[in-house]
Amino acid sequence: MNQLDELFQQHSSSRGGISEKEAKQRLEQYGPNAIIERKQNLFLKALGYFWGPIPWMIEAAAILSLLIHHWADFTLIVVLLIFNAAVAFFQEYQAGNAIEALKKKLAVKSRVLRDGAWREIAAQELVPGDVIRVRLGDIIPADAIPFEGEYLSVDQSVLTGESLPVTKKIGDILYSGSIAQKGEMVCLVTATGKQTYFGKTAKLVEEAKPVSHFQKAVLRIGDFLIYICLGLVSLLIVVQIARHAPIFSLLKFSLILTVASIPVAMPAVLSVTMAVGALVLAKMKAIVSRLESIEEMAGIDTLCSDKTGTLTYNKLTLGTPAIFSGATDEEIIFAAALASKLEDLDPIDKAIIDAVHDSEKLKEYSQQKFVPFDPVSKKTEALIRNPQGTLFRTTKGAPQVILALCKRDAAFEEQVNQKVSEFAKKGYRTLGVARAEQEGEWQFLGLLPLFDRVRDDSKETIQKASEHGVEVKMLTGDNLAIAQEVSSELGIGNNIFNAAELAAEKNALGLTDVAEKVERANGFAQVYPENKFLVVKALQAKDHIVGMTGDGVNDAPALKQADLGIAVSGATDAARAAASLVLTAPGLSVIIAAIEEARRIFERMNTYAIYRVTETIRV
Repeated sequence: MNQLDELFQQHSSSRGGISEKEAKQRLEQYGPNAIIERKQNLFLKALGYFWGPIPWMIEAAAILSLLIHHWADFTLIVVLLIFNAAVAFFQEYQAGNAIEALKKKLAVKSRVLRDGAWREIAAQELVPGDVIRVRLGDIIPADAIPFEGEYLSVDQSVLTGESLPVTKKIGDILYSGSIAQKGEMVCLVTATGKQTYFGKTAKLVEEAKPVSHFQKAVLRIGDFLIYICLGLVSLLIVVQIARHAPIFSLLKFSLILTVASIPVAMPAVLSVTMAVGALVLAKMKAIVSRLESIEEMAGIDTLCSDKTGTLTYNKLTLGTPAIFSGATDEEIIFAAALASKLEDLDPIDKAIIDAVHDSEKLKEYSQQKFVPFDPVSKKTEALIRNPQGTLFRTTKGAPQVILALCKRDAAFEEQVNQKVSEFAKKGYRTLGVARAEQEGEWQFLGLLPLFDRVRDDSKETIQKASEHGVEVKMLTGDNLAIAQEVSSELGIGNNIFNAAELAAEKNALGLTDVAEKVERANGFAQVYPENKFLVVKALQAKDHIVGMTGDGVNDAPALKQADLGIAVSGATDAARAAASLVLTAPGLSVIIAAIEEARRIFERMNTYAIYRVTETIRV
């Protein structure tokens, strides 16, 4: 029994799918293929903002004003009470949009094989064991494993934020929410709803419920002032009773003291200060979605940054070619460019075309025939006519495939493989390039290294962050070799851990021991969404104020859990909804500039809070 047969047996299914009757039973067992969000009564949620130490004292002051008919004081106090509650309610309402953004990315319809016939059903009716067909343009409706067809090119950027499509073949996993770009395959559904990769991400978003340091600070200041107020009012009542003062006079003095000492306006003043600061930050290409995040930004001491798109350009760049013939660098690049489809450039072809010194010269050559890349051949090939009318062929692709086309000996093959290994250690993708006359033998020209170039300002910005007391930790889905190469270039440090091992260590040793390791690390490789979430929680367990950047759906849980979730430029809807800061310009420098401005805003807030405490004590 092969692996696919075991898979069908595990899900009590077959290549012919399941019956409609069985599907109904499984729908009852597993539930709908949808993200179910627990809705909270908005009225009850709103009432919650009128409950707590500070609201109680403000409400007490309002009642006292009412009793002694001080209508101006009563109106002002009630307006401030409602304003404070409205600001808090709006901020939390905004924070709840992450799940909704996730839900919008799910497929609506799906082609399924039931009772031996293909039909179209609502995607939420899919169950584990269903057989579905996925083709160009489809949103993958559930986690599934292909078992029939050549290949499927899948865009997973909505999940991972990575721009390059991923090729899936028989036995690979397709994730719910990703989009099919090329090919067609028949697949077995293995997980639906909250059990999918997508659903588990949504569950992590729900679990992330951080309390901001701003909220804690306001409560601490409020509690301190309230204790002073209660003590003074109690003392006043005792003294006035001992003097047999009239009850009206007692209430009047109590009201004056209460209103003077309670921080009735403090939440409102701090909110307005932050709102003005948010406008300044917006001009700096940093949009604040939750006002209290300005305070978090000011206090941040650890920034976990994605490599791709934040520290790098998220754009493939051509490195210096490795030559294995008499050709020049320009000739190798030109040959590779001729083996590209000029009308519809993918990221690799674009990097090659951009590297051609004289791109106008390409127009003098005409493609007579073009064979596009596919996962089976692993190369592109073109028949070219030069300006003199002579025909020749060019090809580019996986080095081993291109090398196999050419005449070579063992020593030459070893030399090429060694260079490929050198490039791989640096984290470069490598293409082999060859050329042949129309009917002649292929000649191996050389290797083209491709890499995602580090941003020009990243290293300087990281040093600047360090001067401000902010440690930058790099997170990437790439392997350890690539992570170490990039971190070394950026000057972050070489203490890079494999994030995939963190979860196992947490289960074996507990969060405290893992937190020690996370704190020491300069960065993490092979990072999955649950790893990001764990990294944030581990650092918070060590009392760090943590910032986290992200752009994909998989980043949403960590963005929401972080003290400062930062959705970078071009982020998905789910990432922006979960984040408290949304960038409209790329790069790390925008974040550091925003942190500097946030600290200036916080200084103004801090000055007011100190003034309010001293005023209460003076009263």
